[in-house]
Amino acid sequence: MKFTSRSLFCQVVVACVALASRIPLAQGDINGCQLFPTNNIWNVPVDTLPLDSSSAAYVKTIGAGVFAHADFGSGLWDGGPIGIPFVVVSNSQPLVNVTFDYSDESDSGPYPIPSDAPIEGGPQSSGDRHVLVLDQDNCLLYELYDAFPQTGGSWNAGSGAIYDLNSQALRPAGWTSADAAGLPILPGLVRYDEVAAGEIRHAIRFTAPQTRNTYVWPARHEASSLTATKYPPMGQRFRLKSTFDISSFSPEVQVILTALKKYGMILADNGSSWYLSGVPDERWNNDDLHEFSQISGAAFEAVDVSSLMVDPNSGQTSGAVEPPPSTNSPSARNDDDASIQYVGKWAKKKNATAFGGEYRVASQKTAQVLFSFSGTGFTWLTARGRSYGMATVLVDGVATTTVDLFSLTNEFQYPVAVTGLADASHNVQILVLGTRDSKPHTKQVVFDGVTVP
Repeated sequence: MKFTSRSLFCQVVVACVALASRIPLAQGDINGCQLFPTNNIWNVPVDTLPLDSSSAAYVKTIGAGVFAHADFGSGLWDGGPIGIPFVVVSNSQPLVNVTFDYSDESDSGPYPIPSDAPIEGGPQSSGDRHVLVLDQDNCLLYELYDAFPQTGGSWNAGSGAIYDLNSQALRPAGWTSADAAGLPILPGLVRYDEVAAGEIRHAIRFTAPQTRNTYVWPARHEASSLTATKYPPMGQRFRLKSTFDISSFSPEVQVILTALKKYGMILADNGSSWYLSGVPDERWNNDDLHEFSQISGAAFEAVDVSSLMVDPNSGQTSGAVEPPPSTNSPSARNDDDASIQYVGKWAKKKNATAFGGEYRVASQKTAQVLFSFSGTGFTWLTARGRSYGMATVLVDGVATTTVDLFSLTNEFQYPVAVTGLADASHNVQILVLGTRDSKPHTKQVVFDGVTVP
């Protein structure tokens, strides 16, 4: 999708996700499981906390002139997906035995790991080979490091950890996990559905090449022999500076950068400088994610979170907690809804994959769709494919974005979400431009419905 103009007074996020995933989520919610309580250290803002006294030294050591990198995306790299995958299972998933190289610091299990569970880097990977499994019925998280499937359904791994997502308990002091810092991995991953929903409400996992032989809360384990204080400890919190201008970045990247300012990131493993972790997803736009190469380490600062600690063995934090967003479902209007007005020639057609099984389509430049709503945002359901063209979305007479719906793959219920509006009544126009950016002879635009608060 091409944006010919960026947000003027609101943030436009274009996402290819199911309707349910666009409902505002509590922190890190996956299939009804919140990834730790709202007041857990992963889920609290750090934008107003003081700097760590060693912030400048840490940034210099990691690399003030080294640029950040989104270590996730779409497609393959070196034969495997880009990022750290996870799989969701039910309580009917059979439990299997896992043997560990570091059994004295691993949770013995058994673990509900499918035989075809996705492995970081792919089945042939020589990397960290993380395997993450979320039991959605019991809200238990199972994570393995250096995992290899064995004959008979069992697995062998370097280390493993099990987390009750309703609990604040940290791992025993000095214990590793599936991560070097002794922390869980999944709560710190950037997931596409969060970005598409318009907000990430948790800290993000990242790596640095050299760390100190100590750790700070909430980490539980160190992975270094270096003693100099210029090296950051495992668990160190960082954030993107509040003065860093994010306005020129793509909408999806802006969502991530906003989270880095508000929730920051946690140093969880030794690796490349300023590498942010996320989940592989074919919906990521790798060109947009490459925009992280414009952000140098000098844009980050280390944060002192010690004032939030209630108990060194707990992830619970003190002080006021930001309330979770509303979980009210958006109402949906299909193309036949009486509140939708059509101007120009719109043909009504049927398609089993369209919202409600039917849709409207137009190609003439004079065609437009009109509707009103009250709230802070809406999502236009359209379609993309080889025969689709361009349209402009206007809110209260102001053009917010122009989208090109051409795609090599056909898809109905493709969402174009507009968020960040004033909480008031708004009038929306969707204008068919009668063209496509690269091939003017393909120009159809579909109106399949709209979801509103």
